[in-house]
Amino acid sequence: MQSAIKALNVLRHANKSLKSNQSSILPRTLMASGALTMAVLVTGCNPTQATQDDKAASETSSTVDKNQDISLLNVSYDVSRDFYKEYNPLFSSAYKAQFPDSTVDIKQSHGGASKQALSVANGLQADVVTLNQESDMNMLVEKGLVKTDWREAFPDNAVPYTTTMILLVRKGNPKQIKDWQDLARSDVEVVMPNPKTSGTARYAFLGAYGAALHQFKEPVNQPQKTDDFMKKVLGNVVTYDNGARAATTSFTQRGLGDVLITTENEAHLVATQHAKGQVEVIYPSYSITIHNPVAVVSAVTDKKGSTEAATTYLKALWDKPAQELMAKMYLRPSDKKILAAHAGTLQNIQTFEPVEVFGDWDSIMDKFFVDGALFDKLAVQPKK
Repeated sequence: MQSAIKALNVLRHANKSLKSNQSSILPRTLMASGALTMAVLVTGCNPTQATQDDKAASETSSTVDKNQDISLLNVSYDVSRDFYKEYNPLFSSAYKAQFPDSTVDIKQSHGGASKQALSVANGLQADVVTLNQESDMNMLVEKGLVKTDWREAFPDNAVPYTTTMILLVRKGNPKQIKDWQDLARSDVEVVMPNPKTSGTARYAFLGAYGAALHQFKEPVNQPQKTDDFMKKVLGNVVTYDNGARAATTSFTQRGLGDVLITTENEAHLVATQHAKGQVEVIYPSYSITIHNPVAVVSAVTDKKGSTEAATTYLKALWDKPAQELMAKMYLRPSDKKILAAHAGTLQNIQTFEPVEVFGDWDSIMDKFFVDGALFDKLAVQPKK
């Protein structure tokens, strides 16, 4: 956390030096002594413009100096809310300690991942997006809201943590659900979000589908058996909620279903906090890797004057305090040492990469989730 804030301090001093430069070129990045690469705040100008006249440079520098109270909106997917609820004050405190006269107020918006991305595309003024599916980020790139090189803006292709899909069952596991194949049994009722609106739901579908492909690959690949299996699983679904947290509510508070398909972090938080003593976590033998990309919505921040703070906010996700917090919240941090230190709670299960099994995300969406694709063909109306 401190390394990102220190880099911001270097950046602010660089901004002040612009006032004395009569033919200044506003740099896009500054290196902070081998620490973090930070984006320079550009206010009220075209972000692709490389040079400014004397007046524009002076006005931009003045705006940077006076803009000490900053408000950021993080638009995120449904089950990230617990992590960011703790990360935001952690970041704000570190920022305040470095800049006592400045304040960063971070607001959150959560919901089904694709609905969230669509809201940003339709005008929701997000400073940053923290999503769980590359296709949603690509849509924002196509809209001109996120830069095309968003993956290069941060380490690890802009993925600070990963997770996977697991299962949550009732206390005592009365239906003895142990793996994906049990979800196809006629006596099991399944709860999951809607793949039309939720990125988590798509991972739920792809996790089950990929596990079935893996199961039915011998002696040769048997996609028809996989489709038949998935039709049975989807036939057992009792509700398709808009987002993962809504699905959790249906399972824990409304009492629907025997098993909830959800992310590892959500399952553990429900089991240890939200519905402690009422549910149990089940790890399938084979599941899917979920990448959680982040990006600055530069089309918004460049106009608002918050690019500097937004970049710092996301960059600090790779600092040790944030990475430790991720592991504490049952997310798999990109820092391999921290991940290894939490092997007791984050089990080392066999997983697969969706793009390696199904192709790139455009292909995945076309094959499985657009209207009339395979999900629509296999799904039936939820059980009454």
